[in-house]
Amino acid sequence: MSRRMAWAGAVALMTVAATGCTTDDAAPPAPSSTATSATPSAAQPSTSPPRTMPVPTTAPSAAPHPVSLQALMTKKYNGGNLRLARVLARNPAYTRYHVTYRSGALTISGIMNVPSTPGPHPALVLNHGYIDPAVYTNGRGLMREQDYLARRGYVVLHTDYRNHAQSSDDPRSELDLRLGYTEDVINAVLALRTSEYVDPDRIGLLGRSMGGGITYNVLAVQPGLVKAGVVFAPVSSNAVDNFNRWTRPDGAIATQILRTYGEPARNPGFWRNISAVNFFDRITEPLLIHHGEADSTCPIAWSRTTLAALKSAGKNATMYTYPGEEHAFGPAWPTSMARTVSFLKQHGV
Repeated sequence: MSRRMAWAGAVALMTVAATGCTTDDAAPPAPSSTATSATPSAAQPSTSPPRTMPVPTTAPSAAPHPVSLQALMTKKYNGGNLRLARVLARNPAYTRYHVTYRSGALTISGIMNVPSTPGPHPALVLNHGYIDPAVYTNGRGLMREQDYLARRGYVVLHTDYRNHAQSSDDPRSELDLRLGYTEDVINAVLALRTSEYVDPDRIGLLGRSMGGGITYNVLAVQPGLVKAGVVFAPVSSNAVDNFNRWTRPDGAIATQILRTYGEPARNPGFWRNISAVNFFDRITEPLLIHHGEADSTCPIAWSRTTLAALKSAGKNATMYTYPGEEHAFGPAWPTSMARTVSFLKQHGV
């Protein structure tokens, strides 16, 4: 059975539901005449302790479970072989290429926007949210961000992840709870470092929704890999929240996952070790979180809990909340992007 059919329609861990949810490629909601003005305010950490945050575990065990963040911590990465293939589009500000790069034994596709101004340039790896792989096409998702950032002088590498577009197949991706996406993003950063267009010391991450959760994973697994991270409307940093919201209702894949790893209540160690919140003490990079107060897909409470956990771990984390904004930002999107670029420049990206 092909990968396009195997899990088509499945809503897996740390994903946005394929039905009834706003995905990265959906148009932002149109501003209404009565919409609240989008004036972000810095959110404060919750005064109560994160309800799902156990004592942090900082060091991987000698023999970590193969499906765990500890296993990703001990893995050797080989990102490279970045190939700029055909030109997809060209305008006065930048050229858009179809690209591929190496991630372990796989080849991952994506797009890369290269500014027309002289380089080397700062660069960002963009981590898109859930879009059903059966309908996903090369570079889909985060289209507004791809254009906006390239026009401001950033090389933008938007990775397709394994099992998407022209990327290689990974038949275990769903059962491995899509931790392979984290590996693909780490290798995307390493591939960017080899590009003649990129300043290798000025690379950051930007993730949205599911891609926000992947960004959390990368920062925890590979501290020092990038200069800074930004997330929009992210999923929970606790894998159990995401599993319960999206995967559990999907009987087929949920049954297979639970048969393999056990219920969270019965095997808490496994679920703890795939949750970035339990490894926030490893993070060394500043992190910016954007979240709409009206988000019905990824509850803003998740980001407040994440922020509190980061602050409790002594990390440099900032959160802006946006009244009236849903999962896909509308009126506040320009403000959020201006804040993003300011944050990145402040931290050397």
